[in-house]
Amino acid sequence: MKMSGTGTHPLEHQPLNGFVSYKPLSNYDPSHPPSFVLHNQEEIRKKLKSRMTALRQFENENSSGGSCSADESHLFSSGGNGEGKEQLSREERRRRRRATPKYRSAHASRERVRVEAFNTAFAELRSLLPTLPPDKRLSKIEILRLAICYIAYLNHVLER
Repeated sequence: MKMSGTGTHPLEHQPLNGFVSYKPLSNYDPSHPPSFVLHNQEEIRKKLKSRMTALRQFENENSSGGSCSADESHLFSSGGNGEGKEQLSREERRRRRRATPKYRSAHASRERVRVEAFNTAFAELRSLLPTLPPDKRLSKIEILRLAICYIAYLNHVLER
C-alpha cells in the first residue's frame, strides 16, 4: 500500500493498478466529527448496556456475593504514591488471594463483551464499504482508512 501526505487528515482513496494511494483532503475540518459517528452512539450505548446487564446477572448467579465485596475493595483502590504499603496480615493476604480469581474472571468477562462489541462494530462498518473483490478480508486499519475515503467520496458526490 502506498501512502502520501500527512497523517492528520482523512485520506482520499485512489486505486492505482491494484495498489491504493492516499492523499489528504483539502476541505477536511477536524473540529466537526462525521455524522455517522454521532448517529450510532445511542444504539451502541443501548447494546452495551444490555450486554453489561446480562454480564452482571451472570456474575450474580455464579458468585456467592455481588460483583465487589468489601474484601475485594483493595483491588480497585489506586494505591497512591507508596503510602500505606505496610505489611499485610496473614488473613488479609489470604483474602486477597481468594478475591483475585473472582476478579480475574469478572474482568475477563467484561473484556470479552468489550472486544465482541468492538468486532461487531467493525463487521457492520465493513459490510457498508465497497471493495474489490467483495469478499476481500481487510484489517481493522484498512477498514477505517477505506471508511474515511468512502465518506469523503460520498461528501464530494453530495456537494456536486
